[in-house]
Amino acid sequence: MSGQSITDRMTAAQHSVTGSAISKTVCKATTHEVMGPKKKHLDYLIQCTNEMNVNIPQLADTLFERTANTSWVVVFKSLTSTHHLMVYGNERFIQYLASRNTLFNLSNFLDKSGLQGYDMSTFIRRYSRYLNEKAVSYRQVAFDFTKVKRGSDGVMRTVNTEKLLKTIPIIQNQMDVLLDFNVNANELTNGVINAAFMLLFKDAIRLFAAYNEGIINLLEKYFDMKKVQCKEGLDIYKKFLTRMTRISEFLKVAEQVGIDRGDIPDLSQAPSSLLDALEQHLASLEGKKVKDSTAASRASTLSKAVSSLANTGRSFTKVDEREKQAALDEEQSRLRALKEQRLLELQKNPSAATTNSSPISPMGGTINSAPAIDLFSTPSSINSDLYWSQPGEKKLTGGNNWQPKTAPSTTWNPAAMAPSVMAFPATTPTGMMAYAMPPHVGSMMMTQPTMMYTQPGMMPANPFVPSPGSPFVQISKNVNAMG
Repeated sequence: MSGQSITDRMTAAQHSVTGSAISKTVCKATTHEVMGPKKKHLDYLIQCTNEMNVNIPQLADTLFERTANTSWVVVFKSLTSTHHLMVYGNERFIQYLASRNTLFNLSNFLDKSGLQGYDMSTFIRRYSRYLNEKAVSYRQVAFDFTKVKRGSDGVMRTVNTEKLLKTIPIIQNQMDVLLDFNVNANELTNGVINAAFMLLFKDAIRLFAAYNEGIINLLEKYFDMKKVQCKEGLDIYKKFLTRMTRISEFLKVAEQVGIDRGDIPDLSQAPSSLLDALEQHLASLEGKKVKDSTAASRASTLSKAVSSLANTGRSFTKVDEREKQAALDEEQSRLRALKEQRLLELQKNPSAATTNSSPISPMGGTINSAPAIDLFSTPSSINSDLYWSQPGEKKLTGGNNWQPKTAPSTTWNPAAMAPSVMAFPATTPTGMMAYAMPPHVGSMMMTQPTMMYTQPGMMPANPFVPSPGSPFVQISKNVNAMG
């Protein structure tokens, strides 16, 4: 089966009609095409988790609905898309999943359409169980182990003994379910399961790194613990050794399917003498006869074990940092490509930059752009907002008998020019309506903004030249006659 099915196209068209962009994208990310979800669709869904106006429960429910499909391809891609958002999406997405009582109920899923359907159904059941466990782990500790701060001041290195003994078993459970995916290199035969495996691989690295740091913290505290705590801690350490062997096998599969060797961390196992020292210490607390051992030898054994596990932790950290750097490089490359594309567009259409940057007068004049005019502000704030000049225009000059022409006066009726009532009340500082006010409430005053014109037919009277019949001219004539 390849390509989008007719059902895929019809479903996408249906969501296009209803205007649901998220549902349409989920549909496109989970088509019947035997390939992993496309990056552009996953990127869009990630962006949706960062938008505060997006309904996260609705987004999650849309993904859950796709798992009700009978096709293993659609269901597997739905799980992969959900996992991708849990890892790279906004944290509120995994928070919502953790708040639900149930997530994926696919323990009995089986696609009987073909032999491949039977094989892939097995991994779908295992994969859905891991995603459920990942959400449960978040609910129990209120953070994602794969994203927790690491290092000497990290969460798992600084937590106290009581919380440490409760937290490490939660990591162990999540690690067990992840490793139960149990896929071989020859079973990674298509893009769908390969996409899921890559997400599991990244989770396994980060999860084990947190697990490893918890064990280091445990060993550093072990010889100061109470008897009950030592017994519990010894059991945790023995389980850790078993899981280290299993994670090693998992990483071998990753190497076989082509993951770069530099992206696979090295595991350094603690010396076997450490286990003997831990068992001897517990036996001594229980009152049993043990071999005599000096504090110096015990400290030396512990130091070697911690150093070995610390090397493993640094190896995991380097892989994680390499992945982050690769993601940054990819983002920078994408930004450069967008910039180059924009420059090419500007070279092909230079006028586009001018059009976008500043408005052009339709008459060929120049507009000195300024902030938008506020029609409700005072005249003093408007006088210098708009200035129009026409190229090639000549200023008028006259002789001694030249008199400026006064523009014809126009009677302005404020009532006829009042704007319509707005959808929301605009109030003055006193709380009164600023416009569309009934006559009996009060009078409205609007002042026209002062405009500057240089066109011949629209020149206002020169304010510095008095009109012939003005009192100022008459007084001037009387003074001349007396002088």
